[in-house]
Amino acid sequence: MSADINTADTTRFIDPRTVMRIKNLELRARVVVEGFYAGIHRSAYHGFSVEFSEYRAYTPGDDPRYLDWKLFARSDRYNIKRFEDETNLLCYLVVDMSRSMSFGSSQYTKSDYACTLAASLAYFMFTQRDAVGLLTFADDVADYLPPRHRTGHLRRLFGMLDRETAGRATDLSRPLERIAESVRKRGLVVLVSDLLAPVAEFRTRLGYLRSRGHDVLVLQVLDPAEGDFAFSAPQMFHDLESGRRLYIDPQAARAEYERRFGAHAAELKQACLDLGVDFNGLTTDQPLELALFDLLHVRERRGRRLARRTGNSRRVAT
Repeated sequence: MSADINTADTTRFIDPRTVMRIKNLELRARVVVEGFYAGIHRSAYHGFSVEFSEYRAYTPGDDPRYLDWKLFARSDRYNIKRFEDETNLLCYLVVDMSRSMSFGSSQYTKSDYACTLAASLAYFMFTQRDAVGLLTFADDVADYLPPRHRTGHLRRLFGMLDRETAGRATDLSRPLERIAESVRKRGLVVLVSDLLAPVAEFRTRLGYLRSRGHDVLVLQVLDPAEGDFAFSAPQMFHDLESGRRLYIDPQAARAEYERRFGAHAAELKQACLDLGVDFNGLTTDQPLELALFDLLHVRERRGRRLARRTGNSRRVAT
């Protein structure tokens, strides 16, 4: 399946303000995923590549289209064809829970949005039989849940996401280093953060992940007020991470803020481009479903690479 977020009609998706009124995180995730399916007016993406891998026993809920009837005639057993995408994808969600994520200019914060986004990605991948794990962080790693696909796993993951922001500063090096050290099999790492941290260390750790063969998707979550600097009257500003309070006149500070903010954003995007990392910036007033398009793009490319590798192996073998 191929879809382009640049051409997607976002009016078909659910306003995030409506989603955030739902108190239960699991229900929010389900609403986002179902809204995504309805919004693109297509059948659910099945997550199978064209390259057949092996069989597994049929379980209730499996798509009957993938039953192998010839094998059933020989063995009198129901078996499902398993494909490369289904057997190889491990996904690690790396979610920023630092104090800067607790900022919000509307009824909900960046953290509320980011955790709902991560929960929606987890719910979607779990329905595709992907093994999903979670690492939350601030100035250090907070929680870590290895990727699994089993009963009760998704509920544990939602429980970890449904906690308050705790640490102060954003340290991107620790969580990315932990993932790189822990993961033995190539997979997909999805980083969800406001990325309000130095870019140099971020670039180094992302490069290490890429050198180990992992696909990486970076989703930057910002509040609209952070990009627009939509403040007019002089007032006291509170740095959520350092605790400092500064009296600032927005009229005098706007030009320098916009220059630095733009330079930081450009540096982030260039780092991802140089490393072959997928990057998308989201503001908390945009539909959460947009991130699912990014996930599908990464999976689609990954499936094509697996198909090419399998095809090359077969040609060599023959």
